Amino acid sequence: MTDNSLIEGLRDAVRHAQGDNAERVVSIVRVECPVDVKAVRMRMGLSQTEFADRFGFVLATLRNWEQGRRQPSGVNRNFLKVIEKLPNEVQKVLTA
Repeated sequence: MTDNSLIEGLRDAVRHAQGDNAERVVSIVRVECPVDVKAVRMRMGLSQTEFADRFGFVLATLRNWEQGRRQPSGVNRNFLKVIEKLPNEVQKVLTA
């Protein structure tokens, strides 16, 4: 990325903030944020079996994530992030 494209991007952002809604090219950048599944589980004090049962994961899949053979993606990654931040609330919703 050149300095000119950064400057033009900032100018575009300012124009947009000021209400200029002219058509422009929009780029979507996905940033993958890995989740340390084992750390999430350990903070909750749960065994792999308990964690998998409580939140509906397949035990073998959970083990693959924790051992680094696979990374959770999509919905599972997002669900794990919610579990990490709001474990009690997720538990309440799932048992309701």
